[in-house]
Amino acid sequence: MTSREGLIQQAKNVLEQNWLGYATKPAPRLYPHQWSWDSAFIAMAYAHYDSPRAIQEMRSLFEGQWQNGLLPHIIFNRAASDYSPGPEFWRVYRSPHAPQGVMTSGIIQPPVHATSILHIARQDPDEDRGLAFLREMFPKLKSWHAYLYNERDLEQNGLIAIRHPWESGQDNSPIWDQALSRIKIEAGMVPEYRRVDTDIVNVTERPTTAEYDRYAYLVKIFYENDYEEAQIFQSSPFVIQDVLFNTLLVQGNRDLSIIAQILGEESRLYEQWAMQTSNTMNEKLWDITHGIYFDYDLFSGQAIHAHVAAGFSPLYACVPTAARAELILANLNTYGFCPLDEVCWAVPSYDKLEPGYSPSRYWRGPVWININWVLYHGLVRYGFLAYAEHIKQAIIKLPSESGFYEYFDPDTGQGLGSESFSWTAALLLDLLLEEA
Repeated sequence: MTSREGLIQQAKNVLEQNWLGYATKPAPRLYPHQWSWDSAFIAMAYAHYDSPRAIQEMRSLFEGQWQNGLLPHIIFNRAASDYSPGPEFWRVYRSPHAPQGVMTSGIIQPPVHATSILHIARQDPDEDRGLAFLREMFPKLKSWHAYLYNERDLEQNGLIAIRHPWESGQDNSPIWDQALSRIKIEAGMVPEYRRVDTDIVNVTERPTTAEYDRYAYLVKIFYENDYEEAQIFQSSPFVIQDVLFNTLLVQGNRDLSIIAQILGEESRLYEQWAMQTSNTMNEKLWDITHGIYFDYDLFSGQAIHAHVAAGFSPLYACVPTAARAELILANLNTYGFCPLDEVCWAVPSYDKLEPGYSPSRYWRGPVWININWVLYHGLVRYGFLAYAEHIKQAIIKLPSESGFYEYFDPDTGQGLGSESFSWTAALLLDLLLEEA
């Protein structure tokens, strides 16, 4: 096994290899642009050893923010013209809110940004620079979170709705199967697109063509409605209150409140948002029978009973009570996920005992470092230290033995998807450098 110092250097090399000069792409070939929550995770690593680059990472991302506060999931790199689907696919020019001079997508990703920005400022050895960075980013974060509550809180109960599987970050998760199955594809429904992912990565490790057709159809709904949220939600068959997205928003609101306090700004609104979202998650998304939080399908009016690792993520934002946290730990410590007395690398993205589980197909089973990083911090916050340590060691061991891959086989530890993946390197660095 590589020494800890050697592993740290290898991880830094991955980020350096993927540096674009103004931001960090997720991987050398498959993802040549800047992705939203990727950058938030990546900046957390830079914060430990290169504060100016961490600041630049987030500054670059927010240059693509829309006038209504929407923070797009991709900021396109003009030099990577062969990527598909590219900026022309999104047609964001149809929205009056889209930025001028910056090419972006028209959807969002989980709001990890306030958490990342607070972390960057706290780690900065130059206190004045860190404070100036918070002052610069605070209005942008306010606008981002206000957009979510103004445009995406459809029931006015604090739960934010997503309108595309990609907005959750868990693209082909079994969570979306039922909602996507409602979309009956007919001739002329799907806008033209070209996939490049299956030219770079094994097709068995990626979403299917049937799933991609539905992803593209949803985007068509967005631009045909000029990216006006009220019109989109009236037209779309995909309207989901997602556990992971809302969990990260609860934590993000708390961190935004801290930023406000540091700057001497009013902070109560962000605390209220955090409390409202947390309370409604407990009222609506918690399932006591299964000891997990389930997504909710607003279109069908039903909970989505998909046993995914993200269903345990509310631990990260201290959403569950202590009693509920015990049930979550019991559920995690089963054969379907990752019992400590079995050979198990880390928590798979989907319960191994569920139909459709695959150890290699993207979000239908493989281990993802970012989800395990979230679970690690959540378990620590509830004092479940043995399980937390198991996850931490897996996060260290997987890239050490298999390389810095996008995701990993939960049974063998084999690296899958794109290699030299930035957030795998970044979140490993965050744990190792925080420990140091």
